[in-house]
Amino acid sequence: MSTIVRPPRRSAFFLSDRTGITIEMLGHSLLRQFENLSFTEITLPYLDTTEKAETIVAQINDCAVLDGMRPLIFSTFVNPEIRAILDSANALHLDCFNIFISPLETELGIHSSHTVGRSHRVDDGMDYGQRIEAIRYTLEHDDGVSHRNWQQAGIILIGVSRSGKTPTCLYLALQYGICAANYPLTPEDFRYRQLPAELRNLRDKLFGFTTDPVRLHQIRNERKPGSEYASLKNCEYEVREAEALMRQEGIPYLDATSKSIEELATAVLHEAKLKRKIY
Repeated sequence: MSTIVRPPRRSAFFLSDRTGITIEMLGHSLLRQFENLSFTEITLPYLDTTEKAETIVAQINDCAVLDGMRPLIFSTFVNPEIRAILDSANALHLDCFNIFISPLETELGIHSSHTVGRSHRVDDGMDYGQRIEAIRYTLEHDDGVSHRNWQQAGIILIGVSRSGKTPTCLYLALQYGICAANYPLTPEDFRYRQLPAELRNLRDKLFGFTTDPVRLHQIRNERKPGSEYASLKNCEYEVREAEALMRQEGIPYLDATSKSIEELATAVLHEAKLKRKIY
């Protein structure tokens, strides 16, 4: 019998002089393209002095020795001294500012501002207030808790409990400033084969999620092991009835089983033609 040899994990550092959110998302997306490799991902924000950079280089060099291969560095730094220190590490350093900003400066014929933290600054107080309001609204209208101001929602996600509605709504609010509500379809709704009264006049705002019953059973069993709520038979029943109700009411829906929160949010934005703003 042949032994499966798994490739060693390789260290990948996401480094920034600010929050690290931008480079972490970009770097993680790039590494996801290498499905057969494993990475230990390390995000280190607020590296804003040469002393901190030298300490990190020492850590990176230690990882190179322990891993037996060069780590990867993804970075966004405007300070050339810090960039130079990172270049000295025993690693592949992908300086995303140099990769993208320099060609843009050449094409546009002007120098960039090279301002620290530009991608996450609050430049418009009104936009920021709208984003906070979207988050507040979404939290208030999670899981059908509040029935007030449904009309204010940009989207209302429906589906059985634990099908991915809440995290998708929060992502829509946080990333795009969309007031997103959600309502869990229950056996009570299936008994009458109709939408709850508060949603019947809001069909244009409704979008549904469905999921694989076996996966739903696994998720629910982690929360309430051995319960009727989590039983495979009940999960099969709820998914079947939810899909039938959404088809009957003409509500578009998608299978959320194997999709990430980012994929679900993007699909909702596209299918529902929502107006979005990226923060």
